[in-house]
Parts: sequence; C-alpha cells; structure tokens
Amino acid sequence: MLLPIRQDPWGGWHFTGYEGLASHGGTLGLLIAILIYCRNMQVKPWTALDAISLSVPFAATFIRLGNLMNSEIIGKPTDLPWAFIFERIDTQPRHPGQLYEAIAYFTFFFIMWYLWKKRPQLLGTGFFFGLDILLIFTARFFIEYTKEIQEAFEATMPLDMGQLLSIPFIIAGAYFTYNGMRKETKKEN
Repeated sequence: MLLPIRQDPWGGWHFTGYEGLASHGGTLGLLIAILIYCRNMQVKPWTALDAISLSVPFAATFIRLGNLMNSEIIGKPTDLPWAFIFERIDTQPRHPGQLYEAIAYFTFFFIMWYLWKKRPQLLGTGFFFGLDILLIFTARFFIEYTKEIQEAFEATMPLDMGQLLSIPFIIAGAYFTYNGMRKETKKEN
C-alpha cells in the first residue's frame, strides 16, 4: 500500500500507483484521521463519528457505482436476468455485486436518516457510528459470496479476504450500537 513501485519478474521496476487501500483500510484511515481531528479540536470522538455516519452509506453507494462503471470487483457467473456483462473482462453474464452493495448502502442511508430524525438523543453515544459499520460490513460479508475471488490465495479459503476483514468491523459495530443504546438509556434515567 505504501510503495507505489514493484519489481517485475524480469528484474525491472515499474510504477503501480498506490494500491491496496480498499474499503477496510479506507475505514481504518478515516477513523484515525477523525480521532486525530477530535484530539486537536477538543471534540468528543463519538460526537464526530456519529455526525459523519449519515453521509457514509451515501458516499459508499457512489463508490460502488464507480466500481460498477469501471468493471472492478466483478461477480461470479450467473444466469439471472439482471446479470451484467463486463466486456473489459469477458462475455459471461455475472452478478453485479457492486450494484447489490450500492442498493444496500443506499437503503442504509435511509434507515440511518430515519433513525437520526426519530432518535436524535442517540447522537454522540456511538450508536449511529456502530450501526453504520454493522450494516455496511454485514452486507459486504454476504455480498462477497456473489463476487469472484480477487487474489489467487483466496481460492483455498472458506471465506475470502473481504469477509475475513469484515468480521472485526461487524463485531465492533454490534458493540458500539449496543453500547450507544445503553448510554441513551442511562441518559433517560
């Protein structure tokens, strides 16, 4: 991720660009940046994390639509009527996993918006942040079953790397959601 060059099989070097910062790494990078911001600006972390949580599924929707337009992260072959043909890859009809994720994330945006309006007292408890990562990475975990493996080493694994990396986020999201609800209950009492 940090070195934009690689050695090719013939001993030469070539520029690859910065790669490897997928959604999991991007999420970690965003969290670190927000925590640094909170420390420097004297803002409570849960307030900042909950505040951005409404925009995250909306942004993730457009990221996945961009993946679809670029024929990135292609799905497994299928005969479903809504299958896509990614001409850059081959002529096989495939699951549009990027579209599945975009639809899920867009739905999560409306769920988050509804809860934001209905339960504003949860803002600053970590509930919205937790629910955000719980929903997004749970959807990601299951939609991975429709995608082609992205690295050869994944072929022998029962879960692919995207699923394995999603599990800690799902656990953390469930914890933060539950903890946020408990904090709100304590505020009411």
